[in-house]
Amino acid sequence: MLRLFSRSACFVALAVTSAVATTSTAVADWTDKVFPIKSHSFGTVAVASKTEFAFPIYNTTGRDMHIQTVRASCGCTTPILSSNYIPAGGQGTLLARFNTPTFRGKKGATLTVVIDKPFYSEVRLKVDGYIRSDMVFHPGAVEMGTINQGETETGTTKLYYAGRSDWQVVDMRANQSWLVPTFKQVERGAGKATYELSVQVREDAPEGFFQDEVIVQTNDRSMPRVPLRISGTVVTALNISPQSIALGPVKAQQEIVQRLVITGREPFAIESIACEGWNVEFTNAGTEKKVHVISVKMTPDAATGSQRVPLVITTAGESAVTAKAILTAEVQREQVAVNN
Repeated sequence: MLRLFSRSACFVALAVTSAVATTSTAVADWTDKVFPIKSHSFGTVAVASKTEFAFPIYNTTGRDMHIQTVRASCGCTTPILSSNYIPAGGQGTLLARFNTPTFRGKKGATLTVVIDKPFYSEVRLKVDGYIRSDMVFHPGAVEMGTINQGETETGTTKLYYAGRSDWQVVDMRANQSWLVPTFKQVERGAGKATYELSVQVREDAPEGFFQDEVIVQTNDRSMPRVPLRISGTVVTALNISPQSIALGPVKAQQEIVQRLVITGREPFAIESIACEGWNVEFTNAGTEKKVHVISVKMTPDAATGSQRVPLVITTAGESAVTAKAILTAEVQREQVAVNN
């Protein structure tokens, strides 16, 4: 009887252990999908540089989610939630802001996210980095604001260094071809140097918000690369609605009428509307106004098969600008009758 009891107790213990392991695995599985990124390194950054990272949050639970609180293990990092509530299927972010103006040296923090709905769990996110005490960016980032597409815009900041007498900036590099960084030394003294750092956004920058960084390369052997954050929003001179024109199946030579609303920053007249492989017709009054509501007749003449082509609208005048909408369609070939 004693052996039977011991064997039964063993089975119970194994069952409990298996249940706990299964529960832990389930928790890990759902939080891994909600928080696909759980760590980030800021690398080496300068004092007062604007240093942030947004941890994405995807609510894949199928139910509304509530984040009760977020705790930071160190004052070197401030957590900022986009929202405590994230609806089912929705997205949010947890912004980790590295407090570079007030901390120095190697720092790191664990951000504990406490979720109480739909299931209780605590998720730990980690950040770390090294804040150089000998370099200061002022301001801490190049924030460009709103930029008109087709025009160049330049933002600047200053880099102040105190330390070695032979220290210098040797290069600046960008991740994007349309970001052009330059630098020049504006002051040098005993163990001190000041540089003006400039970043030009070229006219071919894509539309929309961007947040990137350029790398300041120095002759410091131990920590030669320091990131400088840059952000802005590129807007077009014209906005077209709808931006995506999905026509579906279209027969060869079939006339399709599409209503377009074209909005500009300033009054404008429309010079032309064109689409490769399509015959495009519209009534052009030639009047200048900020908003044009027009009906465009489009007929596939040379276009065949699957189509994904730009519909290009060009304004009139010396300062003409263009804007594009995307036209998609499946142009069916004409059936050729065969005589028996």
